[in-house]
This record gives sequence, C-alpha cells and structure tokens, in this order.
Amino acid sequence: MAPTIRSPFRRTLALMASAAILAHAGMNGVAYAQTAPQTTTPGVTTPAPAAPETTAPTPTPPATAAPAPQQAAPIQAVVPNSGPASVADLAEGLLDAVVNISTSQNVKDDEGAGPAPRAPDGSPFQEFFNDFFNKQQGNKGGNHNVSSLGSGFVIDPAGYIVTNNHVIEGADDIEINFANGTKLKAKLIGTDTKTDLSVLKVEPKTPLKSVKFGDSSTMRIGDWVMAIGNPFGFGGSVTVGIISGRGRNINAGPYDNFIQTDAAINKGNSGGPLFNMKGEVIGINTAIISPSGGSIGIGFSVPSELASGVVDQLREYGETRRGWLGVRIQPVTDDIADSLGLDTAKGALVAGVIKGGPVDDGSIKAGDVILKFDGKTVSEMRDLPRVVAESTVGKEVDVVVLRDGKEQTVKVKLGRLEDSDQAATSDDSAPDGSQDNGVITPDPGENNDMDQPDTGDQAQPAPGAPDQHKGQVSPDAATPKNVLGLSLSLLSAETRKAFGIAESVDGVVVTEVTPGSASAEKGLKPGDVIVEVAQEFMKSPDAVAAKVQALKQEGRRNAQLMIASANGDLRFVAVPME
Repeated sequence: MAPTIRSPFRRTLALMASAAILAHAGMNGVAYAQTAPQTTTPGVTTPAPAAPETTAPTPTPPATAAPAPQQAAPIQAVVPNSGPASVADLAEGLLDAVVNISTSQNVKDDEGAGPAPRAPDGSPFQEFFNDFFNKQQGNKGGNHNVSSLGSGFVIDPAGYIVTNNHVIEGADDIEINFANGTKLKAKLIGTDTKTDLSVLKVEPKTPLKSVKFGDSSTMRIGDWVMAIGNPFGFGGSVTVGIISGRGRNINAGPYDNFIQTDAAINKGNSGGPLFNMKGEVIGINTAIISPSGGSIGIGFSVPSELASGVVDQLREYGETRRGWLGVRIQPVTDDIADSLGLDTAKGALVAGVIKGGPVDDGSIKAGDVILKFDGKTVSEMRDLPRVVAESTVGKEVDVVVLRDGKEQTVKVKLGRLEDSDQAATSDDSAPDGSQDNGVITPDPGENNDMDQPDTGDQAQPAPGAPDQHKGQVSPDAATPKNVLGLSLSLLSAETRKAFGIAESVDGVVVTEVTPGSASAEKGLKPGDVIVEVAQEFMKSPDAVAAKVQALKQEGRRNAQLMIASANGDLRFVAVPME
C-alpha cells in the first residue's frame, strides 16, 4: 500500500516544482523588458530583444505530466518618451542675470481718485463691496506708499539693466534684487513710452553676470523659448514654451510688433527676458491676455530686433532718436485698392504731408501709396511707422510709391521725429495741443492737424480767383446735384459759414447724405468737402458727376474720394458706384 500511497504524492510535488520554476523564468523575462532597455539618445528608446535569454535552463516536465502549454512571448514594455531635453543647464547659466525690480511711490490718497468701483447689481457680495469702498472714500487726505514688483535683466556687467517702462513709471525709489540676495538702488537712464522700455543703472562692487540680445527676426513659429522672471513675487521662476505667433498688434503703441508665446507669463514677469535655446534674449515680456489675471498661455514680448536699437539709444543719449518722414497715412482697404488699380490691398496711403517736413518738397504727395521703404516691403499701414522709426536720422532712403497708377521711386532724407515739435507750432498744431508723431493713423476724432490738400502742380486758387482747373464751373454749377447718394454744392461764403468750413479748405461741399446709401455707410456726412476724385481736383458738383461717370465707363467699381473735414483734416474714402 505504501508504494501506491507515495507515488501520487511524489508526482504532485514534481508538478508543483515545475510550475514554480516556469513561473520564475517568466518573471525574469518581464523584468528585463521593463528595466533594461538600451537608449542611445534622450527620448529615443531602443526596443528590447524579442527573445531574452534566461539565466537557468528550462526544466523538462516529467513524462507522466500533461504537455506544458507553449510559453507566451515576453511582454515588451514601452518606456515613456522623456520629452524635450532638459533646460536646467541653460537656465542655471542665466538665472543670475535676471533681476527682480521693486519700486515704491508716495501718493496722496485723493490724488487721481475717481468714482469708486461698484459690484455688479444682484451680486451676493454687493453690500459688503459697496460698504468697503464707501468707507475708503471717507478716509481721504493721507499719504501712503504704493509698491510694485517687476522683472529685468542685466545687459552689461557694469550695471545696465533693461525692463519695461510701466514697471518703474512714476517710481520715487527703484531697488534691484539679485539672485544672490544682493540689493542695489538704481537710477533711471532713459525711458521710451512708445515701446514701453526703460534702461536702469546700478553701481555694483564687482562685475555682474549679463546676457546679450539675439536676433528675433530669425525665430520661427514653433521654436522653443524660455522666460525667466518674478511672477507674483516668486523670483527666479523659469517657464518654457514655444513661439505661438509673430508680428502681433495689441494696440499698445505705434510700433507694435510683438512676439506671442505660450510660455507662462504672469504679473511680475513684465520686463523679464524671453530667451532662445542659445541663451540669447529675443524678447522682453511685456503683456498678457488674461480674463483672470493669471497666465492662459497668451503672452507678448517686445522683439529684440526692435528693442535692441531703442536700448542702445537710451544708453547713449538717454532718449530715442527716431527717423521722421512727415506724412499722415491711412490703411489701404480692398475698396481703395480697387479704385487705385492695385491687385491686393497693400501699402500705406498718404493722406497728408506735414508742412516743413522732410517730404514737403513734393517728393511724396497726398494720394501716393507707399509700397516700399528703404528696401523693406510695406505690407500694411502699420509697417511704415516702425520701419521709419528704426531708420537713422538724416539717412537718404529710396521710397517706392504708387502714383497715377504707376510705381515710382523717390529719394527722401529723413528728419528726426522729435523735430516735429517745431512743425507742430505752426498752422499744423492740433487744437488740443497734441504733437505729431511722425507717421500716424489719422483719426477724425483726435488728430486735427491735417495738412492742406496737396494738389501737386495745380496750386489751389485763393477764394475769388479765376478757376484754372479742368473742372470749369458751368452755368448751372451752383445747382445742387446728387452723386453717389450725396447732395453737392459749390463752396461759398454761405456754405462755409453754415458748416464752419475753414478758408483753407477748397473743393465741393456735401450738403446732404442719403440714408442707407453707400456714401452714408462709408461715414460721409454733411459739411464734408470733396477735394479730389480719383486724384483729380474737383471744383464743382458737375466736375464730380462727370468724373464719376467716366470712372463707370472705365469699368471701375469704386470711386476714390479725397475728403476734407471742416477744419481741413484729410482722408481717403472709396465709395462703391454700383
């Protein structure tokens, strides 16, 4: 009986031992696939061998045991990609050159105080909100310090630091906090409100760690960038992202050309650097779009191609010295492009020329479309102010203009933008005392210093002088005519008085505008004066009607009108003739 009792027991032990050995071998295969991949490049994993070697021979099952099932292939574990290469080494070499800037300003509680904010009607906190501000309004009269935090970066070991103007604007005291804990007082060397840049100077005991500007023009959308700054007071914060867009216009100034990035930029990052992966500054972090006040991945930096020249001038002169062309411009719309015979809307349309300016010699005239400036293409109106401002004062440049349907190249010598203050003291001064900004967008509601119409070789006759223009006054010229939904009449002493039209303005006056007409949609109104139609001076309603008819016969769809406001401001309007 003993043999029959022991034999099954031994077979059972043999089967259990075989299963344990097989299980151990399988576990070794899985561990190898997970922990021993060969990698040659960060982020690139070399696949594990398809059939890993085992350290022990596979045991042979006893003859009496059932055939062992076929062993499954070892599991090939996928090692996660390690992502982009670390920027730790890059950041470590730059952190010491980025500084925190703290400012303080002593203000009176009632200085600049406006109406107290109000909570939205129906808000559950309205009662507490209004009560708080009512108490604040009752405690006026004292003084208090206002503090702010920002960022900056050292561009010269001698202690020159760049930041945003809005970081230090109005500050009574500026203190620079360095990464090693050192604190130094700074003085303002120069500031430029148009680009929101400032240069500061500290007096260090030893040379400072500095960084240099790179070339932002070589950066492409999708390139990696790194921001370092002082968000919410947390100094030495590093964020990484890409360039999301270029040439952004956020209406922050006349030279907007921002780099857009998704690298996190928050309050306190203003004035800090945006680096490329070489450690060069290719942008100065300036603004964000954020409904909440925090980063939502839309930040804007002043490109180094614009900032570096401004910084150099601020260091050398304490101010900027920009080129000045002396023209007033407006956009070339699709309608205006069609009326001028342009295939696409491009360039900057000259609406006026400043008296005494660099091009007051007739080299550039009202009605010209500037297509190129000093070899740089002017794709749209806002390109021109920037390229002019970046040019050297006194430089002679070639300007390509479209005039009378043909491209012409004229040579002009640039003046200095600040010199426009002298020109503004003449008849071109705005009633509100505002000064000319060189190349600006005319706004009928703000800029009241337009030049008199430039009629080229056809000088405008004085009131009452014989008319020498093509559009001779016909016997019935005084009879109002309706053209393009406009009731037109001769300029006379009566109409000048009725609409307050200056004596310097000449042309055909608009007395009525048909509601819903194309002219009404373009913003024309009674009291406007039609100076030119298709770059031809108009002296009578008949001349306007005849020119519009001629344009229709030529197959033109729009009539380009030079319109003068009552005080002489000029603008161009393309009115559909259909």
